[in-house]
Amino acid sequence: MTHPFFCLHNHGFIRAAVAAPHLKVAEPAFNVGKIIEMAQKADQQAASIVLFPELCLSAYAIDDLLQQDVLLSAVERALEEIIIASAHLKSIIIVGAPLRHRGRLYNCAVAILRGDILAVTPKIFLPNYREFYEKRHFSSGASVVGEQINVAGKAAPFGWDIVLEAEDFPGLVLHMEICEDVWVPIPPSSRAALAGATVLLNLSASNAIVGKSDFRQRLCATHSASCLSAYLYSASGQGESTTDLAWDGEAMIHENGILLVKAPRFSMQPELVVADLDIGLLVAERMRQSSFGDCADRELLDVDFRRIKFTLSAPRDQDLGFLRSVERFPFVPSDETRLSELCYEAFNIQAHGLEQRLRATQISKVVIGVSGGLDSTHALLVAIAAMERLGLPRENILGYTLPAFATTSKTKSNAWGLMRALGITGHEIDLSRASLQMLRDIQHPAADGEERYDATYENVQAGARSALLFRLANLNDALVIGTGDLSELALGWCTYGVGDQMSHYNVNASVSKTLIQHLIRWCAAQGRYGETATHILYNILATEISPELIPGKTLQKTEAVVGPYELQDFNLFYVTRYGFSPPKIAFLAWYAWREAQSGYWPSAIKVSERHQYTLEEIKHWLEIFLKRFFTTSQFKRTAAPNGPKVSSGGSLSPRGDWRAPSDAQAKTWLDALDAIP
Repeated sequence: MTHPFFCLHNHGFIRAAVAAPHLKVAEPAFNVGKIIEMAQKADQQAASIVLFPELCLSAYAIDDLLQQDVLLSAVERALEEIIIASAHLKSIIIVGAPLRHRGRLYNCAVAILRGDILAVTPKIFLPNYREFYEKRHFSSGASVVGEQINVAGKAAPFGWDIVLEAEDFPGLVLHMEICEDVWVPIPPSSRAALAGATVLLNLSASNAIVGKSDFRQRLCATHSASCLSAYLYSASGQGESTTDLAWDGEAMIHENGILLVKAPRFSMQPELVVADLDIGLLVAERMRQSSFGDCADRELLDVDFRRIKFTLSAPRDQDLGFLRSVERFPFVPSDETRLSELCYEAFNIQAHGLEQRLRATQISKVVIGVSGGLDSTHALLVAIAAMERLGLPRENILGYTLPAFATTSKTKSNAWGLMRALGITGHEIDLSRASLQMLRDIQHPAADGEERYDATYENVQAGARSALLFRLANLNDALVIGTGDLSELALGWCTYGVGDQMSHYNVNASVSKTLIQHLIRWCAAQGRYGETATHILYNILATEISPELIPGKTLQKTEAVVGPYELQDFNLFYVTRYGFSPPKIAFLAWYAWREAQSGYWPSAIKVSERHQYTLEEIKHWLEIFLKRFFTTSQFKRTAAPNGPKVSSGGSLSPRGDWRAPSDAQAKTWLDALDAIP
């Protein structure tokens, strides 16, 4: 497909490659051929950046051979070959080379693009301990700023004070550093990131010893997170001298603390790993994290980085595919270990929040409406945990099932079965008569038997439930526990004021519908509530989501109105967490949801429940989300009750992550939908 929507570059993504070539010791003529071959391979895969290891033209572990004129001249000739070859490639090629300058030898990173050298950066921190003796051969580049180097017939900017900025790709700014530079307390790339560099490149040698790989990965992950950047790392591998050391060819790409891709170590073949970097995400994170800018103001007082401009010329009308894993459930990791840890944390954050509220108010009872649906079920489990932490009996939880005109026997049965199995104090109050009286009082046609099932008809029931719960709380000196979740609040799928939007404390306030489903599965899998309760929990998970407010033979289905929660939670995450544009959200959703059989699913989701969506469906439900989120729902969020924040980007409280005017319009976002075919 050639529509601009399908090109990753139009959504702020750039493709990067890291190479671990097989080299020969002190043979630049051989090494350059392998480097060009891998650069061509990266170019064929549409990579805009390709990174090679430290001193890859000469090989790293060659000791005093680095001071031989014939070798250094051969390195320059090899650089000339790369420069010539690069004229036919689109990628920026970053290679390592020992280069002479003003009577000194420097360990350098060289950036080459389309027949020219963009810049050369010298290594600053030269290891001279344990097995490394770089100060024997190289000069530190610590004092090299604002200079120019002549090499391979080219004059190029030279120094560690250089960032490379793409004029035609907003936010794409590169910085090069070499191996040991990232192991020191303040790496040069830290200041470069503060100066705007979003992609940090490390050309490394880094020998292999037991446990070092794990440390390197943690180092790169942490550094990319603290710098809010992508971090590309390439280490020497096969072919390096093993006189005293061994090499594993570690090649990996991290982004904002997350590992995107990693090559197998000790490979018998040259390795090239490729991933798509989200430059837009990094820019958005830096804009949000104001302390990042404050740090830049402090740390760059005595540093003036040179900004070398270049034109990337990345294609904008080609479908290049997408080399990046996109979680279908951004609030719910697909990795089973991480999912279990997240559920443990989320559940305990909620329980701790309620515990503290009860301690602070010196109230020992709670009132909760138990409908037999997902949200009230999970809120009830959280309430039990809070009571246990406080050393209070479960009987202090006053559960009320409040059937009305359209309550089904299934949900009512589940509600009663759950309350009994959990040992709380259960009650039932039928709200049909009170709701009917309200309809009569306001002269609604339904009071006389007319089938007018409008918002008034629905909200009379929802309002009656909440009003009753508040009065029951007054009567019993208790707090009303809210059950409405993050997804409902985002879509405005709640009754304002005296309705399910309001409570004394809402434990589900920042928990999405998809996460609640997994939290209930997690609780059920633990079996801590007994066999009967576990069986009912699975029944509730299998029940169609419905407000049960309109009577009739056809069940009222929430997702037929507001859209599939799994898709709307996806939209919610990227709108609130990163502020992505509608086309970018749709692009990500297209790759996450277009094929049910591809990618990772949490194992708890049955194959029959694994859905897929067409681009037309994605666009339709995104439009519904934008209208409801930006236009019709903010006033409900502005008056949201207290509740604990559970996950990153997972709070719509006006006192937390999301503050917006209640009278805003969605037109700006809806107009952007035109870019989606």
